[in-house]
This record gives sequence, C-alpha cells and structure tokens, in this order.
Amino acid sequence: MLKVRAFRAVDDIESCKLFAEGHANVLRDYGITKVTSSRNDWFYNTGVYVAVVESEDGRMLGGERIHLANKKSPLPIEDAVTIVEKKIHPLIASYSDNKITGELCGLWNARELAGKGVSILLTKLGVAMAHMIGMDSLFVLCAPYTVSMCQTAGFEIETSIGNEGTFIYPKLDLIATALVIKDIGILSNAEPEERKQIFSIIENPVSFTHESGPKGEIEVEYNIRLPKYERYT
Repeated sequence: MLKVRAFRAVDDIESCKLFAEGHANVLRDYGITKVTSSRNDWFYNTGVYVAVVESEDGRMLGGERIHLANKKSPLPIEDAVTIVEKKIHPLIASYSDNKITGELCGLWNARELAGKGVSILLTKLGVAMAHMIGMDSLFVLCAPYTVSMCQTAGFEIETSIGNEGTFIYPKLDLIATALVIKDIGILSNAEPEERKQIFSIIENPVSFTHESGPKGEIEVEYNIRLPKYERYT
C-alpha cells in the first residue's frame, strides 16, 4: 500500500528536504542536472503546496508541488523558458489578474514504482489540490510522453507561447510542452472518467482507493486536506 499526503511546504521542511533529494536522484538517473523546479528556495515559500507518496514503512517514493503565482517569486515555468520566450511573464500575469493561478511541477517517482500508475495518480491529485486550494487555473511544463496524460486530466496546450507551446528544455536534446487548465472548478477538457476521479478525491480527501497501471493495481491511502490559499503580494 502507498500513502499519499499533502501539506504546505513551510509547515514540513524536513519532508521538503526528502522530496528534493528524491527528485534530484531521479533527475540524475536521466542525466538532468539543471531544472528550475529542482531548486530548493521553495521550502520557505508560503505559496507552495506539496504532495508526497510514501511506502508503509515511511520511505518517500514520489511527489509533486504546486507553486502559486505572486509578485515575490516567479513560477518555475517562468524561470525555465524566459530566456527563449519573454511572453511567459505577461501570460502568467494575465491569468493572475484578480484570480489565482500557479504551476504543477517537480513531479517524480522512484524507479520501483515504474508502471504502477503513480504519475497519472499524481497528475489527478495535483488538479484536485488546485481545486481545494481555491485556484482558478493551473500550468504545467512536461515531457512529450506525459502530454497526453496531462490532457486526460483537463490540461490543454498553451499555443500562444514557444513553438505552438513547445520549448527546448531542460537540455538541447529534450522538448517540453506548456499546458494549462483554464477552469479548475469545471475541468471541461478532462476525460469523463478522469474528471470523476478528480472530483472524488476533492470530495473524499481522506480515503482509500485503488489505482491501476501497466504493472498492476496498488492500494492508496489519501490524506490531502489542505487550507485554502490566502493571496498575498
């Protein structure tokens, strides 16, 4: 069984450190050493929420973060693509105009969970968390093989930036795609079954469920009660 819990970064710095270590190890396995979402200044950002996947014996095996847009800290996607796309800043600002936007980032899972469906679990969970926090929209910057996974959860490609939404990142031989959910409260672009599962998580933040992947089914215990975000400047 896997245990999934969520918290504000500033409320559990020790777990943040374990998250960062696990994320860095996974990135190194793929030969990636420079990713903006892997920096550790987010530990102390009150606009960052974290979800982690742990084993029954307490080992951290995966996770993700949501960063809220504010005037103090640019989103990881802004730092990542600003060199090649200056329009990223006014784009984020337009989504922040009297609304709450942010980014789902830093998604990772240990090799031992490969094929267990944890990546899609975390994607759905991230969207559910955004709803629970009170967000209006949510960005993500992802690898080509995860684009369709994000689209099933309600994301659409943000074609107004980059090359129809794509960028060379984080290495010259890799491509990343920017996507966004524009209606967190409705999820009009999500696949019906994915939408149903996301709202089930929202309605049952403390629950047991089963998730399926290519290598079988896993039992998951959720505990993702979160406080709503309080806007600050």
